[in-house]
Amino acid sequence: MKVVILAGGRGTRLAEETDRIPKPMVEIGGRPILWHIMKGYDSFGFRDFVLACGYKSGVIKDYFDGFPGVSVVDTGLDTLTAGRLKRLTDWLPDDDFLVTYGDGVADVNIRELVAFHKAHGRLATVTAVRPPARFGSLTLDGDTVVEFSEKEQGSEGWINGGFLAFHRGVLDRISGDTSSLEYDVLRGLSEDRELAAFRHSGFWHPMDTLRDRIHLEEIWNSGAAPWKLWRD
Repeated sequence: MKVVILAGGRGTRLAEETDRIPKPMVEIGGRPILWHIMKGYDSFGFRDFVLACGYKSGVIKDYFDGFPGVSVVDTGLDTLTAGRLKRLTDWLPDDDFLVTYGDGVADVNIRELVAFHKAHGRLATVTAVRPPARFGSLTLDGDTVVEFSEKEQGSEGWINGGFLAFHRGVLDRISGDTSSLEYDVLRGLSEDRELAAFRHSGFWHPMDTLRDRIHLEEIWNSGAAPWKLWRD
């Protein structure tokens, strides 16, 4: 089964890094986060990757040149997320394929995700995750704080964790380069009840900001990164 990784965005909230390299090439523990994501899929036996690139695509091509099972495809500088998938139509001949973003790590069991997707028979499956806690909460009595507590992970409900499984029929719902996966395709699938939710209560963390990158680096350096599902 093909694994598409959307790796074409500019990553403007990580401008400290992405002025010189694309966001998926920002390093955690001396390796691009894109490498970490691919190793996660590889640990479950999924090793046929199509990297949908755009911004500074040459950096990704140079790094992964010669990697077995990796195809690097320039899908346009300004193409939106679903548009990048549409441009990969000829690269996706099978009935089903996997999709993820190039900026988040997790310990999602990909084999279980695929089995869930096939068992439910919907056009698409999204991995539902709990967002990481970012802010503490305050309980106020007038101008006085009477309780301060750290927000617990999961208090904000379920969100799209970005580990997706698609039937090829999803490609027919994409109009072109200006189509967004999130706002156009997934929203339409949910309205038609063609979007299943695979709940994941384990580790998941995006790399949206410099703070996120530093946090992931600290986790990796601890020697117990939850997303490290492979052996050295």
